[in-house]
Formats: sequence, C-alpha cells, structure tokens
Amino acid sequence: MKKKNLLAFSAMLLGTAAFAQTEVTVGVMQGKEYGVTYMLPKTEIAIVLHATKHQYTPGEYCKYAGRYLRMNGISPDAAEYWTLDKLEVRSVGVPDMENVYFVKLKDKSTAPLMELTEDGIVRSINMPFSGKKKDAQAEKSRPAKREVDPRQFLTEEILLSNSTAKMAELVAKEIYDIRESKNALLRGEADNTPQDGEQLKLMLDNLNVQEEALTAMFTGRTVKTEQTFTVRIVPEEMTDEVAFRFSRKLGVVDNDDLAGEPYYISISDLRAPTLSEEAQKGGKKKEEGVVYNVPGQAKVTLTTGDNRMLFEGELPVTQFGSKEYLAPVLFNKNSTIKVLFDTTTGGLLKIERE
Repeated sequence: MKKKNLLAFSAMLLGTAAFAQTEVTVGVMQGKEYGVTYMLPKTEIAIVLHATKHQYTPGEYCKYAGRYLRMNGISPDAAEYWTLDKLEVRSVGVPDMENVYFVKLKDKSTAPLMELTEDGIVRSINMPFSGKKKDAQAEKSRPAKREVDPRQFLTEEILLSNSTAKMAELVAKEIYDIRESKNALLRGEADNTPQDGEQLKLMLDNLNVQEEALTAMFTGRTVKTEQTFTVRIVPEEMTDEVAFRFSRKLGVVDNDDLAGEPYYISISDLRAPTLSEEAQKGGKKKEEGVVYNVPGQAKVTLTTGDNRMLFEGELPVTQFGSKEYLAPVLFNKNSTIKVLFDTTTGGLLKIERE
C-alpha cells in the first residue's frame, strides 16, 4: 500500500482511540475484507567503502625540484591510483516479499492506526505520524577548491627568460621571497605590517595561495575525488567468502575480476534459544495477532588476503531469528497501546499503554 493511501485511510480513523481484536493472515486484501497490509523486513549486510581516486599531474619544473627547492623524489610521470580510506559494516532492512501480512478487521471493531515506510514495512501502531526519516549523517555540500593558475604570479623577468632551467631558478627565488615576506609579517617587521588582524590574515592568505601555486610548478598537482561504494550481502553462514575486490589501479572491481585484491567475509549464526522455540515444544503455536520479528545475532568478520582484520563485530540478522505475535487482546477498546518497530530488523522497539 502506498503511503498516501495509508495516510488517507488513517485520517478517516483518527477519531478512534485504539483498535479492537483483529486477526492477521498472510497475503493481501481480498474481496471486501477491510484492513491494512504490511511487510516485515529481512536483513542484508551492507559494506560501505570510502575510496579516493588520486590523479597526479607532474609540474613543468619537476626535474629541478631537488636542485632549487631541495625536494627529492618528485615523479616526472603522470599517475592515477586509488586508496581505500575506510569501510563500515552494518545491517540494513529491505522489504521481505515472503512475509506480507494483512490486519483484517472483525465486525464492529475499530481500525488500527498503522504507519508504514515508503516500502511498506510496518513502523508503528497508534503513534503520531513521524514523516520521512531524515538522514542525520547527510554531509553538507562543500564548494570545490579553486584551482589557481600559477602563471598569473610570474614576473616579467621570469617570462622573458630564455631557458627552462633559468625560469625554474627564478620561480624558486620568488617562492623564497614569498616565505620571507610571510615571516616578516608574522614578526611585525614588514614595512607595511597591518595593525588590523583581519587584514593581516588576508595578506597571509594571499601569500599562501601564491606560494602553493608556484610550488606546484615543481611538485605537480594531485586531484583527489572521493567516492563511496556499497556492497550488499545476503547473510547466511559462510567462511572466507569474497566480499569484494579492490585494485589500487582500478578501484572497486567485480568479485570475479582478478585485477583486484580480495577481501573476505565470514558470517556465523550466534544461535540462542528463544521463547517461541520453547513454547512450540508442546505443539504448534497458533498464529494470531500482529506479527513482528525477533532478530537473531550474527558474528561478522572482514579480513584482507593476508589475514589482517578490518572488522569484527555482531550484527542483528532477521533471518537468524524468529517471529512473535502481539496478542489481539492488547488492542481492545479499554486502552490504547502504542507500538514502535525497528524498520531495519522488524523487531519491537517500544510498547506502552496510553
């Protein structure tokens, strides 16, 4: 059911304080039966990879960096490579099309005020509409760093030089002059030292821009582009399966692409007895009420090819757990029961009586 349809349905029922006894059946609304269809989530394990693409362009005076600026090891060759900066491993919930339930209203009963996510996963019962879930982790967009053309800072003497070596020597001298000017400003020894702090900062910032631009003519420039990749894995017990491959030259590649180094994932089910298992020893439990998940726990490890541990922890996994039922008697006309579910696992977060 689409959210707008759900809201319209709920709006007609805001006058009811609770909903009376209902029965839950697997499937969808049929015929003239009146109620709400919802889904439970299942778990996928998301591996979020934060990588950076580096594109290096050598400076035109790179071979003179050691002679004039005492900078050694400056490469004269353009290069492009990737680095894997960090990774995150977490559980995410996705709609489980095999666990669709229908809250059917019995005759003369009041209606349930249920809120679903946009994917149809149950979020709450008898609670105020929460609106779209906002991502608190969303990063604010940052303006790209302005690239400065170093040639705008070249003097007439530099531009009129008749050899590359002489130009490099004069550019290096200009860099040293800028550094001396910055030191004089900081010590208050410059002839035009400003008395205002803001003006001093502005002058130093301008000198830093000039120094950085001219130095790049020797050291070259590296453009960094950050990218995020997400790998999804359906959890089941596994040992040292390839989770993803990463290449310093190509970045994240397909699992069957041998150009990338493999990273391995292991998942083990931390089985624990549940109330449902104990209760069902005496016979099959009657399925009635509002169905919710009791997620299990999985131990997840992520390692490199040389057995270096990148992640080790426990994550909730719906498929390793069981299902429980909120008894229909909770939702009678004598009280209002508020219920909040975890939309990632389908588990029960909070239940309270108004």
